Amino acid sequence: MELLIEIEKANERLKEVVTHTPLSLNLNLSEEFGAQIYLKREDLQLVRSYKLRGAYNKITSLTGSEKAKGIICASAGNHAQGVAYSCNLLGIRGVIFMPVTTPKQKVKQVQLFGKNSIEIILAGDTYDDSYALALQYAEKHGNAFVHPFDDHKVIAGQGTVGLEILEATKVKIDYLFIPIGGGGLAAGVATVFKALSPGTKLIGVEPLGAPSMKTSIANGVNTTLDKIDKFVDGASVKRVGDKTFAICKDTLTDIVLVPEGKVCTTILRLYNEEAMVAEPAGALSIAALDFYKEEIKGKNVVCIISGSNNDITRTEEIRERSLFYEGLKHFFMIQFPQRPGALKEFVSEVLGPTDDITHFQFSKKNNRESGPAVVGIELKSRDDLDALLNNMKAKNLQFHYLNEKEDLFTQLI
Repeated sequence: MELLIEIEKANERLKEVVTHTPLSLNLNLSEEFGAQIYLKREDLQLVRSYKLRGAYNKITSLTGSEKAKGIICASAGNHAQGVAYSCNLLGIRGVIFMPVTTPKQKVKQVQLFGKNSIEIILAGDTYDDSYALALQYAEKHGNAFVHPFDDHKVIAGQGTVGLEILEATKVKIDYLFIPIGGGGLAAGVATVFKALSPGTKLIGVEPLGAPSMKTSIANGVNTTLDKIDKFVDGASVKRVGDKTFAICKDTLTDIVLVPEGKVCTTILRLYNEEAMVAEPAGALSIAALDFYKEEIKGKNVVCIISGSNNDITRTEEIRERSLFYEGLKHFFMIQFPQRPGALKEFVSEVLGPTDDITHFQFSKKNNRESGPAVVGIELKSRDDLDALLNNMKAKNLQFHYLNEKEDLFTQLI
């Protein structure tokens, strides 16, 4: 109850600062799943993610002397923007550590929100490196550190999303899908719903390549993962917060792990069908619906769209990952006869009428009878793969299927 009180106080504090984002019924998703699917649009927040809520609530809770000294944070994106905006709004000096690998677009956006109130320090190759350096800086200079998720004031700020959802609808919410990175949003929103809507099933959603909360709950102790897939950058952490873990393990009904390729398919679909620009973490909750399609039929369902800070330079990678997941793009290393007409024969007698070569790399370096070529083929349907493989075998072509050889594939493509 103490945290719920903090969330209610944060809600009052934030009313004049954050956008009260809409909770809107999505007709396409509702028809597809035979349910009432509502989207909580935090992608429409001032800094295009919910992170402003926690950052502002934490910074305003600092003492006068702490504010005078200025604050420190570490972030690779959304948290940095929330902190930067808050610093500029409150007239507080902030130093923001970001990895040197952060895209220029994100660095520019943080500076835009923070203006002259912030200093950006690019340090470390990863977020973990940048985080460690930021903590050292804060300790050395005596500044308050604004954690991206493992702080009760931050959790309380993020929890205001839950209050807004309940304020915006009179229907009973049967299922709520919440994206999880460090766990701040999930911990805050779950606290609200457990107290005010205890019948709602709370489904956390993590990337398959970074199941830090699910692993920790399964182990019964907060667990640091050895390695993660960083593609869903807003929700890929090796270790969730100790405070967020303590809350989520007792409040979440289930956690769904969504493959990164499925996330990419969802991003493209939202853009093409809804004109929505969702970042990978922002698409997690919708991507999870497929894994609960039987349970949610006829139910009232809410998905939190956590953010829209997507880098346009990632579009081709997103499309590629989607095609792989959907079984539409395949790479092979094929031994081609080194004679005129071999490629023409492959196109006319091996490929199907709708198969398309999207990648071809071959170099004749000697006088052997055959030579390897790396070939990428895009299919119209995943069912066309069997015919393609059978045609290559019928022509006695020697080949390796690279999609199943991740290490070799990464080296060659």
